[in-house]
Amino acid sequence: MSVNNNVLGLIFASLHDSTVIELTKHRTMGSIMFGGRYRLIDFPLSNMVNSGITQVGVITKSNYGSLLDHLGTGREWDLARKQGGLHLLPPFSQSGEGVYRGRLEALNNVWSYVEHSKCEYVVLTDCDYVANINFEKVIKQHIDTEADITVVYGRYKYSEESGSCVDVLEMDETGRVSAVLIDPLLSGECNISLDMFVMKKDFLRKLVKDAASKNQYSLVRDCLQPKVKEIKLMGYQFDGYFSRIDSVKHYYEANLALLKPENRNQLFKSGSPVYTKIGDNGPVKYGLEAKASNSLIADGCIIEGTVENSILFRGVKVGKGSVVRNCILMQGTNIGANCSLTAVITDKNVTTEDGRVLTGSDSYPVYISKNAKL
Repeated sequence: MSVNNNVLGLIFASLHDSTVIELTKHRTMGSIMFGGRYRLIDFPLSNMVNSGITQVGVITKSNYGSLLDHLGTGREWDLARKQGGLHLLPPFSQSGEGVYRGRLEALNNVWSYVEHSKCEYVVLTDCDYVANINFEKVIKQHIDTEADITVVYGRYKYSEESGSCVDVLEMDETGRVSAVLIDPLLSGECNISLDMFVMKKDFLRKLVKDAASKNQYSLVRDCLQPKVKEIKLMGYQFDGYFSRIDSVKHYYEANLALLKPENRNQLFKSGSPVYTKIGDNGPVKYGLEAKASNSLIADGCIIEGTVENSILFRGVKVGKGSVVRNCILMQGTNIGANCSLTAVITDKNVTTEDGRVLTGSDSYPVYISKNAKL
């Protein structure tokens, strides 16, 4: 891995908490569990590390205790460094203005950290998209095209039911963004922003300070949308696999999509691994009558029943005679004997007594909150 000391990475861990309020009641968007052993922040953080970005700031907002515990010193991402490394940035401004409302206001709150960096370029990203992307290629295009801002986008089948805060981009033949539409009334395959941006630090400083003087806070609504004709906003098309987490339903679908080998192979590439906090758990233990098919089962699980088309996080227990189908069971879930679960999402440390039956559907999965006992 090459090291690019000229780029600063900034990750917004909490900008989209309100879109999945059930999952973010006790945590930030970035610390939502995903894929059996990961958190959502693992993906943008790993993307930056694999792209040689070794100075990364994580901007928090609220309920970030779980996030702090997960990231620690950044050792798992090789970011426990004397120079650069991982920095956790508080949500409150020094001027006492309170918690930020958008990207630009958040950046103004932590600008002393950004200003202190000697990097020339800044990469901004959120945690609502799961993708494996090489930012080196994005930065190279940004430099070659002499853009003011480069936004990463992907092709996506959009409709009015696709969720909130979807930024649809219209492009001209040169790849320049000609219009930015927020939650438009249209349907079909569109170019949607993946909430990843590259720009020079000096240019970002102008945006942040100008927005602060006008009491503006949104990068997209207050800057990109009204100034799309003034600034050179270029698009970088990402052709790889990605999923958008903007509702519990889409969270459920994005997890189960990993049961398809082609999706897993695109997201978890051998040359650009996804790093995460390592747990000291033993291997999965299967009972004599256990059955498991087409599932991702993390270390530390004990399976004595049947598991089909499901994702089980670390330390999940499935009792004898129980059947788990099309489910996402988070860390520490304990399913009693002779239970039946279909299309269910359990948060951490959920316990069900023997004989319980829980049934949801693919379009409306049942969500069980953290520490619940049924």
